Amino acid sequence: MRPAERQLALQQKTVRVSCIVPVYNEEAVVAAFVQKLQQQLQALTQHFEIILVDDGSQDKTIQVVRQLPPSCRIRLLGLSRNFGKEIALTAGLEHCNGEVAIILDADFQHPIEVLPVFLQQWAEGYDMVYGVRQSRESEARLKRYFARMFYWIMRKITSIDLPSHAGDFRLLDKQVVDALKQFPERTRFMKGLYAFVGYQSVSVPFDVQERAAGKSSWGFMKLTELAMTGIASFSDVPLRVWGWIGFAISFIAFIYAIYIVTVTLLFGADMPGFPTLVVAIMFLGGIQLLSIGILGEYIARIFTEVKQRPKYLLQIKEGFDA
Repeated sequence: MRPAERQLALQQKTVRVSCIVPVYNEEAVVAAFVQKLQQQLQALTQHFEIILVDDGSQDKTIQVVRQLPPSCRIRLLGLSRNFGKEIALTAGLEHCNGEVAIILDADFQHPIEVLPVFLQQWAEGYDMVYGVRQSRESEARLKRYFARMFYWIMRKITSIDLPSHAGDFRLLDKQVVDALKQFPERTRFMKGLYAFVGYQSVSVPFDVQERAAGKSSWGFMKLTELAMTGIASFSDVPLRVWGWIGFAISFIAFIYAIYIVTVTLLFGADMPGFPTLVVAIMFLGGIQLLSIGILGEYIARIFTEVKQRPKYLLQIKEGFDA
């Protein structure tokens, strides 16, 4: 749609909006969240759907969702197990039919009040509108440090422009959604895919709200695994760098060999140092194990892809025939 058509559709409240909300053990907040989201969407458009993607919840999230009134226009997808948030988002995107898709979390940390700003930016011609956190002061200092380091590494070793402090809270035009549907990979880093597809994009600052209930399931290890997925998915520098490290070590060894030969010819043979030998063996062994580990990360991802297993399995699909 052209900007003029988008503006007209927004003014006439005829924009078809699909809200994609991944949920995992959100029984305490999902009903209140959906009702508030419904109120906001009704003020913006006559045509909307709320796609809740349950990622294998162990509580009563699905039962609570099923008790919501039909006026909420719920579309429920239930994955057969916990596949992870990236796959849950993928399932939602593959089942949405709106002219725009809006992704947000169900814990109230993504402010629903920002949605009119997203739609206004879309009406002005932007195909992707993403939220950017204004502050991370509420997070632990170590987490903030690793986040800054991750974004710095991604800027240095990848060709994608990954916005700092931007998450999954965003609006996607239908053509962006269609582009994302073309990616077949199973090990996904959605923030990287958003940046990879390109299109006209703009950021909208927002303040992260307190969680309405519960605690985040994203611990340090899961965030580290996600960061490794992002790096391995969009850069081959970790593989290439070991070639340069190997060259550097070989060059140093060659220089040292010349030094030993020269000293031996000039001053005679010297007793070899056992500590030096141990340090050299441990250093080279550590380098080899580290390089094999990095190579293994890439091989493991190749192994996952060549099996061609489904990205997810649906156990529940309700509301899509209405």
